[in-house]
Amino acid sequence: MSDRHHHALSPDALQMVITIARTGSFAAAARELGKVPSALTYSVRQLEDALDVLLFDRRSRQARLTAAGEELLREGSLLLQQMDAVANRVKRVASGWETELTIAVDKAIAPHAVFDLMEAFLSLKPPTRLRMRSEVMTGTWEALSSGEADLAIGVASDRATGTDIRCEPIGEHHFILTVSPHHPLAQAPEPLSPATISEHRIIAVADTARGMEPMTVGILPGQDVLTLPSMAAKLEAQLRGLGIGYLPEPMVRPHIASGRLVHKTVAGPRRAIAAHYAWRQGSTPPGMALTWWLHQLASAKTRHALLDLHEGLLL
Repeated sequence: MSDRHHHALSPDALQMVITIARTGSFAAAARELGKVPSALTYSVRQLEDALDVLLFDRRSRQARLTAAGEELLREGSLLLQQMDAVANRVKRVASGWETELTIAVDKAIAPHAVFDLMEAFLSLKPPTRLRMRSEVMTGTWEALSSGEADLAIGVASDRATGTDIRCEPIGEHHFILTVSPHHPLAQAPEPLSPATISEHRIIAVADTARGMEPMTVGILPGQDVLTLPSMAAKLEAQLRGLGIGYLPEPMVRPHIASGRLVHKTVAGPRRAIAAHYAWRQGSTPPGMALTWWLHQLASAKTRHALLDLHEGLLL
């Protein structure tokens, strides 16, 4: 690439194209960037001359990208992300604290315990920005393996693989089948057989995997399914009698005690899923923020809370 192209493809120039495309007009982009429209138009023409392409279709009243402009938008966005990543790594090496730490938390993990950890971490007033992601099943693993998360909490044992990823156990989720008191299965003899269960609608939480193959758990062939986005929504649906479903025992414990849900035993082995926390191992030691979280997660008390402390808060 020539020096002319190097100078043209500056971070400011790329951000300018991104802003124009997002706002839909040169005037709106100029206001956001603190420039006059004529100066912005001149900068775009300079960039087009340097690259010898047209980036915007001048026949449209709106700022519509050409095919070349669309490609610059895609590649330029990736380039800016990579530049931010380099800056973050440099800053982490210098200070020991990450600029940002992203944590993917599976929805089966007790949110109250996660908020306790967040509160304790933020009380340190660290320079690290904390970003939390809520995922389900394969989506939790995918967030970590794709590099979108630095730490994953609640990874299933069959997904906890990878040569550059280290996993440690949290414990087992014990899922039990519950129905509302007015559901037809509430008075059915136990243990319930798969044939009996399959006759009734089951409530499921959608796997959040985007690129990897999503998982389905506990759904029988031919069974009617209501798919919802969260554990909280699934619990609400079961309380309303919209279907049956498996939920972590600590989550439904108070509702069983109050009579709002009925626990039904099922034929066969009990449903237990081993949960882990996992993080990527690089050639350099983890930053201070990730180290703090790993230290907390190594505590047996913390691991127990992540599985058990559901009462009073659902997400």
